[in-house]
Amino acid sequence: MNNKSLRFSSILIALIIIFCAPFAIAQEVDDEHEFTYDVNSPNGPDHWGEIHPDWSMCNQGDLQSPIDLTHKRVQTTSRLGRLDRDYKPANTTLVNRGHDMMLKWIGGAGHIHINGTEYQLNQLHWHTPTEHTINGRRFNLELHMVHQSTDGKIAVVGIMYKIGRPDSLLSMMQPYFKALSSTKDVEKSIGIIDPREVKIGSRKYYRYIGSLTTPPCTQNVIWTIVKKVRTVSRAQLHTIREAVHDDAEANARPVQPLNNRWLKLYRPDDHQNY
Repeated sequence: MNNKSLRFSSILIALIIIFCAPFAIAQEVDDEHEFTYDVNSPNGPDHWGEIHPDWSMCNQGDLQSPIDLTHKRVQTTSRLGRLDRDYKPANTTLVNRGHDMMLKWIGGAGHIHINGTEYQLNQLHWHTPTEHTINGRRFNLELHMVHQSTDGKIAVVGIMYKIGRPDSLLSMMQPYFKALSSTKDVEKSIGIIDPREVKIGSRKYYRYIGSLTTPPCTQNVIWTIVKKVRTVSRAQLHTIREAVHDDAEANARPVQPLNNRWLKLYRPDDHQNY
């Protein structure tokens, strides 16, 4: 290889590192075996930041998630604007990551827009019980839809569920959960899934700045938590926990301090055309 080719290769490698770094830093871990949700374990939530140097934010960060959506601190506003979703069907795979089941869209499944920034929908996963609480109350299930912008910023849409009527997306996913039960780190092709199958049913939502709720606990994540608590059947809840099969009763991180963060509740102005 001549000097010109060598110089070109070096520049190309440097550019790849520069542009790909935000994505590598921001993402949740794909293998969740190194940590646990058992608060009494040396690898439990209070010690996540000690397991790896690049997980230190889990213990040291002051913008951590989840939080209690306490109405004492909520600022109600109509200025945030409706949640602007532009989703599309795309091919998916299902992965048992160790503590949760992740549905991943190959190449993304459309976008949401927040404050002029476009965030691509990459994956969703479930936590039982909910990680966020409302006025101290914890519900049965929480769905996280994880989005990322081209410069590596993250936005998560969260939906909480209580026991009641079955959820349509989970009804669709149940056979695949059973097929992956006890099978870790294997991606199973599911085919095309339309993210619009995730029903929201409310224009109201909470908004705050937080973090990923699993290591590396990356901060400055924009959280949007739908105010309406939807329903899931007890059988569906059981299927998710059985599929993960990690001998844990839960995969929900304990609530973190709000500190001095703002917490807003978007409520449409009745005079606006929403």
